[in-house]
Amino acid sequence: MTGQTLAGKAPGAPGTGTRLARLVARGPLHVVLVLVALFWLLPSVGLLVSSFRSAPDNAAGGWWQVLSAPAQLTVDSYQALLEDPGMVDAFWNTVLITVPATVGVVIIGALAAYAFAWVDFPGRDWAFVGVVGLLVVPVQVALIPVADLYGRIGIFGQISGVVAFHIAFGLPFAIFLLRNFFAGIPRELLEAARIDGAGEIRIFFRVVLPIGLPAIASLSIFQFLWVWNDLLVALVFAGADATPLTVAIREQTRQFGANIDVIAPGAFLSLVVPLLVFFAFQRYFVQGLLAGAEK
Repeated sequence: MTGQTLAGKAPGAPGTGTRLARLVARGPLHVVLVLVALFWLLPSVGLLVSSFRSAPDNAAGGWWQVLSAPAQLTVDSYQALLEDPGMVDAFWNTVLITVPATVGVVIIGALAAYAFAWVDFPGRDWAFVGVVGLLVVPVQVALIPVADLYGRIGIFGQISGVVAFHIAFGLPFAIFLLRNFFAGIPRELLEAARIDGAGEIRIFFRVVLPIGLPAIASLSIFQFLWVWNDLLVALVFAGADATPLTVAIREQTRQFGANIDVIAPGAFLSLVVPLLVFFAFQRYFVQGLLAGAEK
């Protein structure tokens, strides 16, 4: 019958042969990507398996031996880790450092980025050039001067000092990233809000923030990962009462050398939290990347 397609196919739909040819053509690429992914995940898998093995089993052989002896798997290492007050305190210190440092960078960076994008003030362009210039300043340059400053004002070795340092060095990238995203918002949308009587603060919270949520989520993920995994800044500025998890794990390595029954579960616990944060904001993160690519 005229107008009907064979076998109920939609017009223009690829046939079975075409789809099979595409699958065969892309097959080698898919195999390579799978192999790369497995190779990339191999250390994490080894860390996970080692964290569930006892110290004698880890000392006797590699983690792959669990494939032939699954009875080696045990949760004793995690129980010992959770009962260790030093490691538990280090975990909560990491949370107390990472969360304020991430929230502070996002809030201050978003406000500054909106000002640089849509508020006219004298010297705005030169100030933004200065912010961009701060991106190339390495952290190591500021360690000694900031340590001396913290000693003078009495916050050296405290959590507040570590948080302030991370906020200060996270702001240039945050302002640069969010300013470029906010600048892509249509001017007509902001002008319509001003005509309706909205002030700059109301425009920022009611218009700019909802639109900029993907970029803010991307920034939050980056900042959280940087601060959570930081070791250098914590080694310099964190005292005994403010030791984060990275420093606590390093101390285990320095003292015992092969204390794998503590290092493996502690390292995997330090790995799991950033992964959970990433997967929680993954949808917004992908939207932010795609939005930036489209613009």
